[in-house]
Amino acid sequence: MWKLKSIKSPVQTIVLRRLSVGDSRLSQKHDSKKSPVKQNESFMANIFRRSFVPKQVFPYPDVLSLEQKESTGSLIDPFERFFSDINDAAKSDQAGKTDEKTLSALWELGAFAIQVPENFGGLGLNNTQYGRLCEIVGANDLGLGITIGAHQSIGFKGILLYGTPEQKEKYLPKVSTERVYAAFALTEPSSGSDAGSIRSRAVKSADQKYYVLNGSKIWISNGGIADIMTVFAQTEIVDPKTGEKKDKVTAFIVERSFGGVTNGAPEKKMGIRASNTTEVYFEDVKIPIENILGEEGDGFKVAMNILNNGRFGMGATLSGTMQKCIEIATSHANSRVQFGQKLKNYGSIQEKLAQMSILQYATESMAFTISQNMDGGSQDYHLEAAISKIYASENAWYVCDEAIQILGGMGFMVETGLERVLRDLRIFRIFEGTNDILRLFVALTGIQFAGSHLKELQSAFKNPATNLGLIFKEASKRAASKVGLGGSDLSSHVVPELQPYAKQTAECIDLFGQTVEELLLRYNKNIVNEQIILNQLANAAIDIYAMVVTQSRSSRALKLDLPSAQHELNLTKALTIQASERAIKNLKNATSSHNRDLTEKMSTIAQTVCEKNGVYSTGVIDV
Repeated sequence: MWKLKSIKSPVQTIVLRRLSVGDSRLSQKHDSKKSPVKQNESFMANIFRRSFVPKQVFPYPDVLSLEQKESTGSLIDPFERFFSDINDAAKSDQAGKTDEKTLSALWELGAFAIQVPENFGGLGLNNTQYGRLCEIVGANDLGLGITIGAHQSIGFKGILLYGTPEQKEKYLPKVSTERVYAAFALTEPSSGSDAGSIRSRAVKSADQKYYVLNGSKIWISNGGIADIMTVFAQTEIVDPKTGEKKDKVTAFIVERSFGGVTNGAPEKKMGIRASNTTEVYFEDVKIPIENILGEEGDGFKVAMNILNNGRFGMGATLSGTMQKCIEIATSHANSRVQFGQKLKNYGSIQEKLAQMSILQYATESMAFTISQNMDGGSQDYHLEAAISKIYASENAWYVCDEAIQILGGMGFMVETGLERVLRDLRIFRIFEGTNDILRLFVALTGIQFAGSHLKELQSAFKNPATNLGLIFKEASKRAASKVGLGGSDLSSHVVPELQPYAKQTAECIDLFGQTVEELLLRYNKNIVNEQIILNQLANAAIDIYAMVVTQSRSSRALKLDLPSAQHELNLTKALTIQASERAIKNLKNATSSHNRDLTEKMSTIAQTVCEKNGVYSTGVIDV
């Protein structure tokens, strides 16, 4: 019934490749002869199938030990002093690079080896500790942040995730104590979001001892300074059972010292100019067979899991950027006098500052919910990480733009620093998965999960005598929801003051599950082509996740009697009012008859624009 993998369309090519590696359990069939499949604990995946699984979000995660918290605290001051006393973000932006003295100080600080285990020369911090330091980086210099992130968040992350003991022993000391930069080389001129279509090719030698790599990559961060790269190329894989030959992507650890690795000049970019971005060329590069990362033919899976694993860091980084923008805007509002009053006293400015703070709080709450789930051992975070990346990158842009607006003409000036931040922020909606693709990923990941459940239910009806438990459970759930009973209940998870807001969120969650089921029944496998509907589902999912994580975090604050508790509650209440309205509107639109009409009109308009290459007369003046 729901065989989404059999769909042949452009959307499948781009999105379902990512979906298939996000969580293999989404499409697994249960085999009673084998060990039982572990339940997917993703909160967001489960609401697609009308199931409320609160483990990952309630109570708000708190996995750091006292020793880990103290260790993280001891690093905050040195990191902040580095940015205040040594780093000059404006100078690096103008020069188009970060000077060696600054980079050397950063190496001494351990910033390039935050998650490398201590026995290999790193700081040995976990994801949550890394995220806290990312906030400091994001608040000060996003360009330098790219250099750091390209090195460890994706550059050598594959070695941490998939490396053999021998690979880790050889390369992790290099990227930490030996100060060797790493890079992640995936993107090519012909493959942007569709990473599976890369053309770089590695051919295995006759003696099976090495591969010969030829090809090129574009827009590689650290491409001109990295001596160790995680590189992806097409390889010929032979099926051991059938003998069939097929091209599949394989990941390799490539050293510049292998020979044949060169790079172009640094790219001239809108933002993140302090980072090094170049083309990288591979000509007859001999890669030892032991430098395969993961398994032969599993390169796409390796690439996507590296990106999935690192996305939470973007949310943490950008929450720091947002906080800095709020500080600059607030300082100006507190001191600037217009028409006899300080700006902070005007309602329109208050609304801006409040909205900026709401979005920062939700962004930070998402990032550290995900990181702490990862540190707690969860493998089911890919959908939430994608949501966090979308939310953080779009709202950081909004917050910075509003900060500029509050400062007025001063915000437009280079000396204020906000124009640089705005330029730097633009890339975050594009790289590590464009937000457009990630929205489809969020919707289709959940839909596949829901579809597998409906297929299970359909099979149960074919043999009702042995499946009465499942049938009665699903029937009662649907009957209760029809009359406003049952459904999701967040009341036991939040403090009394948030009960009305938790109820609003629960209503959104229930409507979400109903909408997904209705859309699956209406469109079946053709739902993959309904991109406007998929975007509406994704937007509703994003708002639901924002409501849940903020309610969880602010409830924790009140229970711990934190000084910020009342402020956190107010942020949460305001967010819930806004987000619930948007979620309900998106869900109702997704099933509305007007939606089809809108889709057709938008498609027709786009076709006309493309046929005319964007240039045509509307007839207002030219007759």
